[in-house]
Amino acid sequence: MISIEQSYDVIVIGAGSAGLNAALVLGRARRHTLLLDHGLPRNAPAHASHGLLTRDGTPPLELTRLAREQLAPYPVTLHTDAAETAEAHPGHFTVTLGGGQTVHARRLLLATGVTDQLPDLPGLREGWGTTVHHCPYCHGWEVRDQHLADLIPGGGNLAYHRSVLLRQWTPHLTLLTHGPAHLTGEQRSTLAHLGVPIIERPVTGWTGRAVTFQDGSHLDRDALFITPGQAQRSRLPDQLGCARTDHGPLAGVLLAVTAATGQTSVPGVYAAGDMIGEQQVVLAAASGARAAAALNAALCTEDAARPAS
Repeated sequence: MISIEQSYDVIVIGAGSAGLNAALVLGRARRHTLLLDHGLPRNAPAHASHGLLTRDGTPPLELTRLAREQLAPYPVTLHTDAAETAEAHPGHFTVTLGGGQTVHARRLLLATGVTDQLPDLPGLREGWGTTVHHCPYCHGWEVRDQHLADLIPGGGNLAYHRSVLLRQWTPHLTLLTHGPAHLTGEQRSTLAHLGVPIIERPVTGWTGRAVTFQDGSHLDRDALFITPGQAQRSRLPDQLGCARTDHGPLAGVLLAVTAATGQTSVPGVYAAGDMIGEQQVVLAAASGARAAAALNAALCTEDAARPAS
């Protein structure tokens, strides 16, 4: 067990891409930092991470290993206990760990991520990260020119725009709306022009190589794209009183932050990564770096204003 102290400049909660990069920036700024690892990253089921300069195609857990190694020279303590509760006090925060220990910090940086809520259909969870995908930028190249299906229950504008986007990776795309598509005539005409058929029959499952329908028919496909719902992975934002966004497709889920700093509605609490909507590895890491730099600048200003001892 790694020995931890009682007081830090910053506690970073969550050790995915956002938390690890935040800890790196804080450590290099000579901030005494505790990094709490809340478990496997969201992208652990994926074979590889993509779109990250010099590390394209690296398995997610290998990225995590490399990032942890690179924290070694800096004043960052990585601890695998979970953060169970967090409370704000005048001038500091208290975090209670799963093992019962209490630690304190002048600032908190939340990077606890989200959980994906897959549609309740057989085969989706089993194929998640292998034959069932959500992000074309993360997985589109690997299935380029293959026969794909995009499942968007309820259809609408999201279904239309996703189909237009996915069409960039393959000419063999079928849109599944699991019921009425709720598309305008112009949207249907555009998809027809792009060669994207629309199937409105209810879907009953995914076999790993085919979509099955309620009427007993099936559609052979190489991979399936879906857009899962999401929920905050941790209770800490609610415990602290952090506000959530009131706009966009994930309104009421993502934390509301100041874009330039990652500052939440709670003074001294910052957030980064998936939980604020930065949901690719490179974007999550960048948001962690941005929040860490803003947090450090705030601490520097605070320190400079203190009377000389």
